[in-house]
Order: sequence, then structure tokens, then C-alpha cells
Amino acid sequence: MATQVLVRYGEIALKGKNRGQFEQQLLHNLKAAVTDFDGKVVRMHGRFMVTGPGEHGDKMIERLSRVFGVVSVSPVSETGLDLEDIKAKAAEITGQFSPGQKTFKVEARRSNKNFPYTSPEISRALGSHLQQLFPDLVVDLKQPAFKLAVEIGFDRAYLYRERTAGPGGLPVGISGRSLLLLSGGIDSPVAGWLAMKRGLFTEALHFHSFPFTSRRSQEKAVDLCRKLAAYSNKIPLHMISMTAIQKELKASCPENLGIILLRRMMYRLAEMVSGRRNLQALVTGENLGQVASQTLESIDVISRSTGMLVLRPLLGFDKREIIGLAEKIDTYETSVLPYEDCCTVFLPGSPVTKPRLDVVEKYEGLLDMESLLGGAIESLETKIVGRV
Repeated sequence: MATQVLVRYGEIALKGKNRGQFEQQLLHNLKAAVTDFDGKVVRMHGRFMVTGPGEHGDKMIERLSRVFGVVSVSPVSETGLDLEDIKAKAAEITGQFSPGQKTFKVEARRSNKNFPYTSPEISRALGSHLQQLFPDLVVDLKQPAFKLAVEIGFDRAYLYRERTAGPGGLPVGISGRSLLLLSGGIDSPVAGWLAMKRGLFTEALHFHSFPFTSRRSQEKAVDLCRKLAAYSNKIPLHMISMTAIQKELKASCPENLGIILLRRMMYRLAEMVSGRRNLQALVTGENLGQVASQTLESIDVISRSTGMLVLRPLLGFDKREIIGLAEKIDTYETSVLPYEDCCTVFLPGSPVTKPRLDVVEKYEGLLDMESLLGGAIESLETKIVGRV
């Protein structure tokens, strides 16, 4: 028996003349989410209907509920537009509820205004019919034990009792293309998730310092991308070795400027990768005042190393809020695994918190920047990371 899932969206409906573009992108993303289950997606009036084999129903619902742009999903039963048919289907569904659920509410939505009954009239008719069939049921409009919902379409009526929340936002890909600087800590995966929620197709760039960092730190980056791919189907992950650059910085520059100089190098490399991949913005997990390199002065000096737009979705979040989001999107447990990333290697005891651009540029002038950046970009490795 086939599973039918009704998919609702919210913000997209407010897009006016551009609404069709947003719906088309969401349609594309929904198809990608269920293609390996042989799922089929059809656009309806203000909704999408996804149909697939019954044995994959639960997995389809899980996938669809993680697609950005989706507000909620419900497995539905369908029937004709005759009110008596709708009553019969409502009775069938209600009979499946636990005997202990004594209070209920009927909610009706009528997209098809040619249907001869208004939404309140449909709700009253179904509620009265169910009370006649199930005398123990009591209507409770505020806190019912269960809700029975019916949506009247143009060809069919759809009834359901379950609603799984989606992430909302905009469909990935509608807002452009970005590159996430993925450190392996708690913050950057959350920043990437928030960027995708606003419709950005996101690739990831991870810097490593093998052999000063273990291979496991790179595997951790892959694992984090896999978590994020649950919301976007797949994520290209790029990896660059910073070992040679870090050695040169340690040998030639003041220790307290090491992190600032390193991050400026990272931004330059990220810009080079973005040029190759036609990416329009960088996304970072930077948060104002959280660590020494995230003071206003440090962020300013670091940002001046690139001409690209830099997005910082976490700028106004406190750590508790960031951890809460990391737990929600299932990246927290992976992020806190004790594998060092390259920013924790050679970490100075007293990093500068108010760097001066002229001083930073003076020491960069002592470096063979072309050789260092060229050697690093030659280490670039890319893999496509899909959802589990």
C-alpha cells in the first residue's frame, strides 16, 4: 500500500511574483530527498503531495521533515469530494485511535472554494458524525487528546491526524552559493545550518595540519558534513593542509599574532576555492567576543584579507543558544569529540586581542605569500558527502 505525505510550506507563500521560483526549487529538493525511495512529488494548491511505497513511509517522512522550506508534513488518507465519503474516512481513521483518547477536535481547510460547505460547516458535520459513532468522544477545542484534520482539494479530500514539524526557512539553492569554513568545533556546523536555512547552497572547507593533527580530525569534518547533508542532500567538502603555513608563521612571526595571521591565510585560500567553485560568500562560525580572534578589532583585521562577502550567522548568539541549536540538528556530540583542529595547534598563550592592520601586514610582507598559498592550494582534496 502506498504512503501519501502532505507537505506544507510557509514563508515561500509570501514571495509574491517570485513565488514560482521558490516553489520550483522546493520541488527539486523534495524530489532529491525521496528519489532513492522511488518517491513521486506533485505540486498542489499551496501544498506538495509525496507518494511512495508504504514500506518506506517512515523514512520518507523523516527525510521530508528536514528539507528547508518545509513547515510540516503529514501522512494522509485520501477520499472523494462527497461529504459522505469524507465522513466514512474520518470514522475509519478515528477508529484507529487508542480507546483512552476521549477528547478530540476536527480542523477543516477548504482550498477548493467550489466545495458546497465552508470549513466550519465541515468541522461541525464531521464532529457530529464521529460523536454519533463513538459516544464516548467529547469535543475539546483547546486541549484535545487528538486532532482530525481534513483538507479539501480540487479533486480529492485528504485526512490526517499526525503532523511532523519541518525546519522552515527557504529551500536550499534559492539564495545563492556559499562556502562554510568548517573547523570541527561546535559553532561552524550551526552557522552552516543557519546559512542553508536561508536558502544558501553550501559547500564546506576544512583546514587540517596533518601530521600535527590526526586523520581522525578530518574524519570528524566528514561526519559533521554528513549531519548537515541530512538537510541538503549532499555537501561538497574541501580539505586543505595548513601544515607548511603554520610552520612558517611559527618560525617567522610573533607568536601572539599567529592566529590572526593564520586566519587571514585561511580567508585567502577560501577565496581561491570560491573562485574555482563559483561561490559567492563565505560563512563562518565567528561569534563576537567569544575568543581572542573574535574581538571587533580581530574580526576587522581578518576580514580585510579578502574581498569576499563574509556571513556570520552566529554573531549575536550566546554559547548556550549555539549549543542548543547544535543539539537540535544533531551535530553537538560529533563536535565535542576530542580531536584537535589546526587552529588549536601552536595556539599562543596570550594571543593579541586588538591587532593593528599595519603591524599584521608588516609581518605578512616578510613571507613568501605566493609560495605558501600556492603550496596549500595544491593540497586541496574534495569529496562529496551525502546524507546517511
